[in-house]
Amino acid sequence: MNVGSTKKTIIVREYNLEIGTVQVYQDYMVATFEEGATLTLERAYQIIGISEIHFRDKPFGYISLRKNSYAVDPTIYGYLRELENMKAFAIVSVKEIDMHNFKIEKLFYKKPMKFFIEFDNALAWVKRRVKAK
Repeated sequence: MNVGSTKKTIIVREYNLEIGTVQVYQDYMVATFEEGATLTLERAYQIIGISEIHFRDKPFGYISLRKNSYAVDPTIYGYLRELENMKAFAIVSVKEIDMHNFKIEKLFYKKPMKFFIEFDNALAWVKRRVKAK
């Protein structure tokens, strides 16, 4: 299992939130949340705020690196859908439960969203989607 990237990339900024970390790169961000955390609407607003600081007028992608198990309030996807400059949403995990949850999450998000087992594949897809728009 390769959930970390093998390529050298520069982190623009790293945010340590109450429920995990968000790393911001040139045209995408990677979120890793703590075991047992709950991603609520209030916490999603923190991530949306980070995206507005770094990607206000340019397209970007979002990668959810699911090393740990945590809960997601599905109502947040309605708000994430409103981020017109977010061109890709990737979930990276090797856990079967995450694959099952992805199918449900995708029903709420209704925009380009894909599940990956390898981080590098997710990153390549996100970068292609960001460049295409």
